[in-house]
Order: sequence, then structure tokens, then C-alpha cells
Amino acid sequence: MHLTSRRSGLPGSNHLASTALATALILTFPVSAMAQTLEAPPQGAEAGAGPDNPTSVGTGAADHGEIFVTARRRTETVQDVPIAISVVGGEHIDATGSFNVGRLQQLTPTLQYYSTNPRNTAVNIRGIGVPFGLTNDGIEQGVGIYVDDVYFARVASATFDFLDVERIEVLRGPQGTLYGKNTTAGAINIATRQPTFDFEGRAEVSVGNLDFRQAKAAVSGPLSETVAARLALSSTSRRGTLWNTTSGRWINAQDNLGLRAQLLWQPSASLSITLAGDYSQQDPECCGTVYVRTGRTQRALNRQYEALAAAQGYAPPSTDAFDRLTDLDASLNAGNKVGGASLKAVWDTGIGTLTSVSAWRFWDWKPENDRDFTGLGITTLSQNPSQQDQYTQELRLSGGEGALGYTLGAFFFQQSVDTQGSQQQGPAASAWLINPSNPLSADPSVLDGLTATNTIGLDNTSAALYGQVNWQPLAGLTLRPGVRLNYDSKDGDYASVVTNGEGQRVTYQSTDPRIVAQRAVLAPQAFSVDYEDWNFSYDLTASYEVSDEVLVYATYAHTFKSGGVNLNGVPSDADGRPILEAATVAPETVNHYEIGMKARFWDRRATLNLAAFRTDIANYQALVTNGSLGVLRGYLANAGQVRTQGLEADLSIRPSLRFNAYANAAWTDATYRTFTDAPCPPELSGGASPQAGQEPDQPGTPGGISPVNCDISGARLPGVSKLALAYGAEGNVPVTLLGQEGAVYLGIDGSYRSRFSSNPTPSAYTWVEGYALTNLRLGFRGEAGFEIFGWVRNLFDTRYFEQLQVPGGNTGLIVGTPGDPRTYGLTLKHVF
Repeated sequence: MHLTSRRSGLPGSNHLASTALATALILTFPVSAMAQTLEAPPQGAEAGAGPDNPTSVGTGAADHGEIFVTARRRTETVQDVPIAISVVGGEHIDATGSFNVGRLQQLTPTLQYYSTNPRNTAVNIRGIGVPFGLTNDGIEQGVGIYVDDVYFARVASATFDFLDVERIEVLRGPQGTLYGKNTTAGAINIATRQPTFDFEGRAEVSVGNLDFRQAKAAVSGPLSETVAARLALSSTSRRGTLWNTTSGRWINAQDNLGLRAQLLWQPSASLSITLAGDYSQQDPECCGTVYVRTGRTQRALNRQYEALAAAQGYAPPSTDAFDRLTDLDASLNAGNKVGGASLKAVWDTGIGTLTSVSAWRFWDWKPENDRDFTGLGITTLSQNPSQQDQYTQELRLSGGEGALGYTLGAFFFQQSVDTQGSQQQGPAASAWLINPSNPLSADPSVLDGLTATNTIGLDNTSAALYGQVNWQPLAGLTLRPGVRLNYDSKDGDYASVVTNGEGQRVTYQSTDPRIVAQRAVLAPQAFSVDYEDWNFSYDLTASYEVSDEVLVYATYAHTFKSGGVNLNGVPSDADGRPILEAATVAPETVNHYEIGMKARFWDRRATLNLAAFRTDIANYQALVTNGSLGVLRGYLANAGQVRTQGLEADLSIRPSLRFNAYANAAWTDATYRTFTDAPCPPELSGGASPQAGQEPDQPGTPGGISPVNCDISGARLPGVSKLALAYGAEGNVPVTLLGQEGAVYLGIDGSYRSRFSSNPTPSAYTWVEGYALTNLRLGFRGEAGFEIFGWVRNLFDTRYFEQLQVPGGNTGLIVGTPGDPRTYGLTLKHVF
């Protein structure tokens, strides 16, 4: 079966041509207005982004003045930062419907986001960050998510709506000598709008098809001469995009609520203290998949999907994934709550600016899934409720004048995670999971009611000292050496108790054939694991101002990603004892090289930023099966070496206040350099293990011989497109509407991603074909702050998959999550 990502009847070349034509129409739309006003945008340094001063995606260029960022923990313009950084303004986030990190990847080509549910979410930059396909609480993220300087340890926060955001900075490459938590792939730095001493507010309401409803509001103003407050809220709901024929309901809906309150105290010009609190919740019926295809594995034919389904008279509701039909029979839920409080103090001490950020955060996760991905009662219950508490404290001192400046910091992080999981098998499990040659497969009672109850705990402590110096030995030349000393400690516990339908404990000591069959499906295990380590890392950036408008830079960084512990279970020996050497994962060692250029030309009407990079990772943390341990169970371990390298370009042009356009591109070559004991793809899995002198059979040979593990050295990393693009334009003409001066505008935003692997080991069955998405908006923006616009997202109703999955068992079943269909709606907005 061919997996197409294009609308039926619309070939890919015609689709891209249609996108190009639509873009061309936008580009020609405001020509007359451009001819009238080709003056350069004002170059004052006071103006920032806002409703009358939109920013370009990527470069952050604006119509008025400079856009300031805090990527290096100090306020400076985007073009002065010797870091590859993409900046997206809050107004563009609102206009394009990019209300969470998943949507943000359509604007920033170097960002990859994949999610089967909030807990099983991966946010990567340049192809690296977290292992693809397996969530493990004991492993660190490689991409840090920060909101107003507060580190968010749980990537589940990436699924929530952005709330009252001023701008988002996506930093590419290691950031450990400037940020609290060490991040080897990059950081997403989210800055919200702050309390003001002038009264202001904003309100926005959107409605659309699929019962889409979204409301946002914020108000800010003084409470006294020294105290100001800001309150913001957001609510989003939308009907699901998949129809569940079993429950008779739409699933994979959106149901988000967010609140944020901030209180600012400025007793003097040198001191400001901000107390902030936020709370967000989701409660959708989520997250389901649809049948996509099957592929031959090396299991016996009577143990592959078609035969197993036929034996129970089962067929999926549709074999066309884009009918968007599923028949999942287990309960689905993605209840998700996050929140916390922070206290930030900024004090100008005279010798430098001292910043203190104290924060507490929580995460409460209440999921329910259908782990067999079918309408059969194979796995009738699967849930892993989890609760997290997180405490962070960061201190930074930044100062220096003239040729010498510095940033010194200390960071402390403490996290506790408690998880209570359970999985239960149903009446269809015996016939599906036990070999048909075993008479027990015909007895539903063997596996019906078999239950594993898991208890998982983690205590995670991290502390660091870091710093960076800015030294200008010559005019225009700046050297920025940085260092980091890091300590990590992780203590974990894992216990899985298995009981059968009769209430008996399933143990390794029993030789009862029924217990043996049950143990092959759900195995008991218990262990404790401790990890402790120190790491030292460093980097050096050299930048040179070729002219007032051109900056070139080069960076080398030697850094690490902290080691961790396996908390999803580890392999066991023949007697059922956990193999504790597999319970810990060593740190990754990272060597990163980058050169770049930032330039403005055409009297600052155009901005072009370029970067070339290479990152080499040793002891890469990945999902493995290690034959040397005599087991085939998957777990996280150090896989070998990985390399990611590429080229990136961000271009924006703003010839007048009547027109702007941007184009961002990323070519990324991310591959395993050495990975000799990887899990095999489904087409090479499920067969007998080779005996001495035997060679594995060809892929997809039913009843064949499968390798114990596979050497995928040289293969591409999962989830990474070699080519990713983001592009757009907006033109406007002045008009008077309902007595209000303003402008009518037409805007387009598009993105393209080439094909990528959707399995940790590349498989012929799980390549997601490349796709292009186009969004359009038409509206009126008034000078008095009123705005109304209509929007269409996925204009061409492109058929594409966000992700494909290989369910366990090597049956050959492939399921997937279709991307959103065409959506459209209307937004009313007022800023005052």
C-alpha cells in the first residue's frame, strides 16, 4: 500500500504549484502600495512588537525599531545575538493559529514535534532532544522549555495553549553555559506579556468549523504607583477529528483552559519583583489512532494480523485512514493539569544585574489508552496516572562594561514523580497473544482479567554552576568562552505485580502452563536504581562585526546530556531477575560545531540569517534490544554514535509598512553513525532466533528466522525531514471601515516537510510521505486596536499523517494519527 500525503486526485507537483501560485498572488497584491512607500522602517531602538508593529517569523524583523530578545539572559537585539535563533511574535502566533508547540513547528523548520498523547510527546531541534517512541521519566530532555525564565521539566507542557505570549525564541544548539538546565539540542524560550503601569487589555474570540471555539483575554494596569497586575485567560474547544464507531462519539478533541496572574512590585528604579501563578488543564477524549495498513513480518502466518483478525471475525471499520474511522473499545482519556508559581526578582546592584527566579510546578496526568489499537477486547485497560512536583532556584549576575562583560549563574532543580500504572487483558487476548499451536489459545479465561499493577517513583536532583564572559580584544571582535559544572542524582523504583483472572500471583517460580503463558504477556518485576554523576562542559563563540549590518560567528561546544535510569522496566534473566546493568543509562557526550552570519541590507528592509552546523553525539540514548544480555525486551540504553548536520536560512523582507514576507529553510542530515544492537523493524521481527551457522531470512518472510538485533548504522534518525520549509507573506492597503481608519490585509503562511521515518528503526512500513500545508487569512486591522479576520488552515485539505505507530507483538499492524483536515473560521480581536 502506498501512503500518500496528498489530497486524492491532486498530485504533489500540482499541489506545490498551487501553493506557489497562491504565494505569488500575495506577493503581487500590494505592489502599488509598495511603490508609494519604499522608505526604510524607522531605526529607533524603542519600538517593539505589537498590533501595529508585526514581526517576521524567523528573523524577528519589525516595521518599527528593533525586536529585543533575552536568549542570552540579557536584553539585546536579535541581530546582535551570535546564536542561531528563530523568533516568532505573539501576533503571528495568534494570526496563524499556532497556539501550542505542535503548531509552532509549522513556522520553525528546525523544530520537530511528535505526540501520541501529552506524556508521550517528543520536542526535538535539528533531529535531537529525546529518544523517539518511548517516554521514560528517568531520562532528561535535550530541548529545554522555559516560560519567563522558569524551566518546565515535563514536555507535556508543550501540548497546552500558549497563554498571553509576547514572543517565542527557538534557540538551536547547546545552551548550557547560559541557561539553568543543561540543554544539548536547544531551548524554547517563551516570554509572556508583563504587567504594565498603563492600563491596557486585549480580547479575542474565534469560531470555526468542527465546533471550534476559542476565547482569549488579558487585562493589565496599576494597582498603585509601585504595584501593577496582569490577568490572562484562554479557553479552546473543538470537536474531535476521528469518529469512534464503538462509542458513537468523536475523539481526539481539543479541550483546553488556561489562567495566568502576575503581580509586579517596583519599589525603585533598580528593583522589580514579579509574583506569577498559572494553571492549565485539558480533558479531551483522546488519543486514538486509525488503521493504516499491514505489512508482512517474520511471524508465522497464523500469528500475523490478517489471520488473527479473521480467526475472531474482526475487521477494522475502514481501511482508508482518511475516512477517519476507528473502533477502539477501551476508555480514552488525556486528563492533564499543569500549574505553578514563581517569584522573580531583578536588582541592579551597581556591579551588575542580579536575577533570582524561584519556582514550584506540578503536573497531574490521568490517561486511559487502547493499547491493542483495535476494536477487540485484547487490552481492555491501560493507564499510567502520574503526579510530579518540581522546585527550581536560579541565581544570575550579569554585568561588565566596555570590552569585558560576564554572566555568572547557579541553578538547583528538584523533581519527584510518582506513577501508578495498570494494564488488564480482556476476553480476546488469549486468541490474539498465545500461539495458536498452544491449546491455551482457545481458552479465553487464560488471559482474561490478567492485570499488571505498576508503581514507579523517581527523585531527581540537579545542581549547576555556569558562566560566560564577553571579551572584546579588538574592535568588532568578541570572544565568549563559557563553562558549566553539573551534578545529577536520580533515585528510582519500579515494581510490577501481576495477577491473573483468578486472583493468583503470576511468578517466575511457577511451572503451571497457564502461569507460563500469562507471564509471557505480563511479567512481574521489581528493582531500585541509583544514578549519580558530575559533568563539566564548555564552549567558545567568536563573533565579528564585519559592518554595522553584518555579524559573523563561529561556535564550538563540548557538552553532555545527563545520564538517567530506566523506569519502564528492564530486561530479566531466565529466572526473572532484573538485569540491573541495564537500569542506568550513561550521559551522552556532545561535540557541536557551528558557523553563521546575520545580515541586514536594503536599508534594513531585508534580513538574512544563515547557519551551518554539525553535532556529534557519543553514547546516544535510544531504544535498544541488546542480544548480549540474552533478552529481546526493549529499553533505553546507550546506542553508539549519532551525527546531525545541516544548513539553515531565515529571510525576511519588509520594503514598506504595506508588505512583508519571510522564508525559512532547514536541510538536516541526522543519522546513526554506529548503532549495532538496534531493535529490528517489523519486517525483520517475530521469527525464530538464529542458531549457530544460520542466517536471518529476507524481510517479511513468514515463519522465518529473525536477527536478534539489527545494525542500522548510517540510517536516518526518526522524525527528521531532510528538507523543511516555512514561508509566508502579508500585504495590506489602507481603508476606512465603519468610520475607523485601518487596513485590509491578506496573508498566507505555508510549510513543507519532506518524508521522515516514524519508527525508531526505519521500516518500509512507517515512512511518512512529505507534505505541504497552507494557511490563508483575510481581514481588517484598525488603528484603534479592532481587528476582524477570516482564516482557512490546511487550505488544500492535504491528507497527511502526524505519526505512524507499530503496535507491539510484530503482527504487522500499522496505525496512525491523521493530521487535521481543512478548518476555517472567523476571529474578532480588540486591543486597547
